[in-house]
Amino acid sequence: MSPLRGEAAALDSAAVPHVTLADIRAAAARIRGAVLRTPTIRCDALSRATGATIILKLDNLQATGAFKERGAANRVALLTPRERAAGVVAMSAGNHAQAVARHAALAGIAATIVMPRFTPATKVTRTEGWGAKVVLQGETLAEAAAHAHELALRDGLTFIHPYDDPGVIAGQGTAALELLEDAPEVEALAIPVGGGGLLTGCAAAALELKPGLSVFGVEVEGYPAMAQRLHGRPVSVGGPTIAEGIAVRDVGELPFAWLKAHGIEVLVVPERAVEEAIALLAEGAKVVAEGAGAAGLAAVLAHPERFAGRIVGIPICGGNIDARVLSNVLLRQLLRDGRILRLHLDIPDRPGVLADIATRVAAAGGNVIEVNHQRLFAAPSVQSAELELMVEVRDAAQGAAIVAALQAGSYVVRRG
Repeated sequence: MSPLRGEAAALDSAAVPHVTLADIRAAAARIRGAVLRTPTIRCDALSRATGATIILKLDNLQATGAFKERGAANRVALLTPRERAAGVVAMSAGNHAQAVARHAALAGIAATIVMPRFTPATKVTRTEGWGAKVVLQGETLAEAAAHAHELALRDGLTFIHPYDDPGVIAGQGTAALELLEDAPEVEALAIPVGGGGLLTGCAAAALELKPGLSVFGVEVEGYPAMAQRLHGRPVSVGGPTIAEGIAVRDVGELPFAWLKAHGIEVLVVPERAVEEAIALLAEGAKVVAEGAGAAGLAAVLAHPERFAGRIVGIPICGGNIDARVLSNVLLRQLLRDGRILRLHLDIPDRPGVLADIATRVAAAGGNVIEVNHQRLFAAPSVQSAELELMVEVRDAAQGAAIVAALQAGSYVVRRG
């Protein structure tokens, strides 16, 4: 491996995994035909919104909806005849499970996937749909992983780790190899980080192909495990996040060693930036991304000083987002943008008031999409009522005009 950056030359070579451009090119040859070469597109809408030139690598279009197919396909292709005959085992509650199941099935290899008991039924069903045997074991990912290792030892199975495996890392790096072949003008990459396999593989490819390239990892603020470790701090993570695909406590030791040796910086983004990125991708790029898949764009939104005026490559590494969650994200973003108004009014309880309010809203161009009229409990007096309106508007200026029109009718308006 070439000493590309940072401390690599000073470290004992045995301490750092050898992940090179040659390894990644070899992986690309192995997985050709089994994994989709996904489109690389320039997105003008996102570029205007961010002040950077945004180029997207659409790995949400893979058969299982995520980049994990690359590493799984390469690792399965590297199995020996004895390992193929015995079968493989993996632990995952998400995209890695389906990726291993699919590529084991394509190769005619038996696969066992250990998933925590809390895994949603849809993910279990999808994994079984690729022909894998699913074992539900443990209340946490760590417990499921322990059981998977036990099965590997007991039954002679090959354990395929989601990110702490050189073959998997090399496979993930093919995403950056393709991106830079299709868009060699890229000046910076923003790559989501969970366990670190995708970032390590992509950085290994990118820094050899284009040594002056800036490579950033991206973590969500509730789970900045790799950033904490790279800065020598104790790992402290937790809490709900929409980016569950990168909500990792225990990062890969191989990725950690490589990223530290090469001085790769990991940016941390707030939860709100991830939601904004999901909405911007859906509305601006017409691309559906899960939280982890949108994290690269979230970094551009949250750290504009790092990317302004630059050509930025972003892998949309997954699109497996629940439809209900996606709809909630889009509605929340409409509220934040001021394109949906939530208004509370204390109104006199007499005939014609609702009609007057509706007329004022319509005259200002608003579209009432929900009404909640409460007489009995919320109103301050029996002679009054509380009205809650959800109003669709063109932009914040039109929303302000609607509020002004209501206030002109002597209504007290509170924005929710």
